Amino acid sequence: MGLTSQSTGVGILVKELKIQLTTPNDKVIALAGNPNVGKSTVFNSLTGLNQHTGNWPGKTVSNAQGKYRHKDKNFIMVDIPGTYSLMANSVEEQVARDFVCFGQPDATVVVTDATCLERNLNLVLQTIEITDKVVVCVNLIDEAKRKKIKIDYNKLSSILGVPVIPTAARNNKGLNELMDAVYNLTNGIIATTPIKITYEDTIEEAINMVQEKIPERVQNKINSRWVALKLLDGEPTLLESLSKYLGFDLLNDAKLKKSLKAAKLHLSQNGIETEQFRDRIVSRLVTIAEEVSKKTITFDNKQYNSTDRKIDRLLTSRALGIPIMLVLLAAIFWLTIIGANIPSEMLSKFLFWIEDRLTDFFLWLNTPKWVHSLLVTGVYRTVAWVVSVMLPPMAIFFPLFTLLEDLGYLPRVAFNLDNFFKKACAHGKQALTMCMGFGCNAAGVIGCRIIESPRERLIAIITNNFVPCNGRFPTLISIITMFFAASIVAPFQSIISALILIGVIMLGIVATLLISKILSKTILKGLPSSFTLELPPYRKPQIRKIIVRSVFDRTLFVLGRAISVAAPAGLIIWIMANINIGDVSLLCHCAGFLDPFARLIGMDGYILMAFILGFPANEIVIPIIIMSYMSKGSMMEFESLHELRELLISNGWTWLTAVCVMVFSLMHWPCGTTCWTIKKETQSLRWTLASILIPTVTGIVICFIIANSVRLLGLV
Repeated sequence: MGLTSQSTGVGILVKELKIQLTTPNDKVIALAGNPNVGKSTVFNSLTGLNQHTGNWPGKTVSNAQGKYRHKDKNFIMVDIPGTYSLMANSVEEQVARDFVCFGQPDATVVVTDATCLERNLNLVLQTIEITDKVVVCVNLIDEAKRKKIKIDYNKLSSILGVPVIPTAARNNKGLNELMDAVYNLTNGIIATTPIKITYEDTIEEAINMVQEKIPERVQNKINSRWVALKLLDGEPTLLESLSKYLGFDLLNDAKLKKSLKAAKLHLSQNGIETEQFRDRIVSRLVTIAEEVSKKTITFDNKQYNSTDRKIDRLLTSRALGIPIMLVLLAAIFWLTIIGANIPSEMLSKFLFWIEDRLTDFFLWLNTPKWVHSLLVTGVYRTVAWVVSVMLPPMAIFFPLFTLLEDLGYLPRVAFNLDNFFKKACAHGKQALTMCMGFGCNAAGVIGCRIIESPRERLIAIITNNFVPCNGRFPTLISIITMFFAASIVAPFQSIISALILIGVIMLGIVATLLISKILSKTILKGLPSSFTLELPPYRKPQIRKIIVRSVFDRTLFVLGRAISVAAPAGLIIWIMANINIGDVSLLCHCAGFLDPFARLIGMDGYILMAFILGFPANEIVIPIIIMSYMSKGSMMEFESLHELRELLISNGWTWLTAVCVMVFSLMHWPCGTTCWTIKKETQSLRWTLASILIPTVTGIVICFIIANSVRLLGLV
C-alpha cells in the first residue's frame, strides 16, 4: 500500500482527493490554465494511461490525476478545472483557486496559449500572487509560428521571475524541457523571484494596514500579502476555504478585524467602495499583462487571425449562423442513422449468434426450460438488444460531435443560441449540453458540468431529456416511415421522413426553451448569469485523439451504465411476460389496468406498459410492443416495417396513435442510465424525481390535448 498524502503532510485538498504517493519524495503538481489552451493535451501527453478521474470533494466538477516519472522522481499531476481567473466567479474557479492556495502543490504549472498570451497572463499573474512555485508553459507554439507570432521566452521569464517553457503538446514538443523546469524548481535546484504586483497607493496602504496584523503563524502557511488582499475583497467562499485550511476563523482576531475595518474605511474615503475594489485589482492585472506582452511579443502579420474572423462572420452571422448549424446537425444525424444501420445489423447478428450458442450450452447442461428462458431470452436478449442498437450510433455520433468540438465550432453553437436561452432565463452553454443530448441524454447531463451557476445547471439537467437521444431515433424513424412516408414514392420518401424528424426535433427544442423559462419563473427562480464565451481559434483536428476520447470517455462510459441497467430490466420484463395470474400474464393485467388512462392520451395500455418496461433503454420499446401484441414470452422484432405496420394497425393503431407515441417518446421520463447519471450529478433524489416528473407530465398534457382535439374535430 502506497503512502497516503496524510502521512506526508501535504495540503488539505490533496488529502481530500486521496492522492496516493508512492514515496514521501513524490511531488504533487497542479496543472492550471484557461479553457482551450491545450491543458488537457499537456496532461494526457505526460500521464498517458496512468491517470484516473473523480469529483472534487462536495462538487460536481471533475478532476483528473495522473502519474509521470521524470529522472528519479515521481510526479502526481492534478489537472485542475480550466478557468480564466482565480477570483471565484464560478464553482470551477473556486475549485482551481482553492487547490492552488490550500492544496499546497509542490509547484503550479500554468498552461497558456501562445496565440493569445496577453489574455492568459491574467491567470499567470494571479497565480504568482499566491505562490512563487510557478512554471509557465506557453503551449501551441506551432500555431503561433503559423500565425507569425514571435515570443521572447527568455525575456518573458526574466520579467515574470519564473521559468517559461514553450511547448507544442500535441506533438510532444517541449514537454521534456517543461518537466526539467518542474524538477529543478521542486528540488531546489533553481529559485524563482516572481514579479511583484503593486497597485495604486490607496490600495497598497490598505493592504499594509491589514497585512501587518495577520498572525505570524499564517505567514508560514500562506502568502500574507495575498491573504490581506483577499480579506479586503471579502469574497465569502474564500473566507470559508481559508478558515477550513487554517483550522480557525482569521477574523476572530480582534486586532486584525479592527485593522480590516480601518483599511476599508481608508479605501472608502479615497473613493474606492467595496464593489469597486475588485475592478481596480483586475484593471491593474490587465494593465500589467498588456505591458509585459508589449515587451515580449511581436506580430509579423498584423492580420494573423483574419481567416478565423472571416469564417466567424459566416458561422455566427444572424442570417446564416443558425441555418448552417441546423444543416451541420442534420448531416450528423443523417450520417449517424445511415451509418449505424449496417454495423448495428452485423452486431445484432453476432450477439444473437451468441444467444444460439448459449441456448446450445443450456441444452447440453440439460437445465430446466424456464432457466434458459429467464437468463437467455430474458436477461441476455435485453442486453444484446441495447448493445446492438446503442453502440453503433454512439460510436458514430460521439466522434462526429467531438470533431466539431476539436475544430472549435461548438462555442459558435453556444454563441448562436445564447440569445434564445437568455430569453428563456437559462444559460447559453445549455445549447452545448442540449446538442450532446442528441447522442445520449446521460452524456448531455454530464456535460452540464460546464455551466457554472447551480440553478442554471439544474435547469439544463432537467430539460436535457426533451431532445431525442439515439435510443429514441429508431422508434421515431420507424413510426414516421410506416405511417407518414409509406405512401411517398422512393426518391422523396427519405426527404419527407427527414423533414418530419426535424419537425419533431424542433418541437423538443421549443419544449426545452419553454420549460426552462417556466422553471426559471417558478421552482428555480433567478436571472440568467453572465459568462465569458471564448471563440477559440479554429484548429486542425487530431483524429486519433478524437476517436480515443469519444470512444473511451463517452461511448463506452455511457454504454457501461446502460448495460448495468438493462440486465436487471431484462429479468423484470421476462417475469412480467411469463408469470400468469389465472390465464393472463402480469403484463396483460398491468396493460389492462393502464388502458383507460392510456386511451385518454391517444395510446393503449400495451404501449404505455412498453414505455414503462423500456425504462432501462428506449431502444426496447418497440420490441416490447410487438411481444405484447403477439402474446410472446420474450422480446422479438419483425423483418420488415410493412409487417410491423400491419400488426400495429390490426391492434387499433391510427395516424393519431402514431403521433401520440412519437410525442410521448420525445417527452417522457429519462431512461434508467440518464436517471442514474442525474442522481450522480445532482446528489439529490428530489431533483432526480423532478427530472422524471417534469418531462412526463409535459408529454401527458400535450398528448391529451392532441388526442382529444382530433377526436372532437372528428378527424379520426
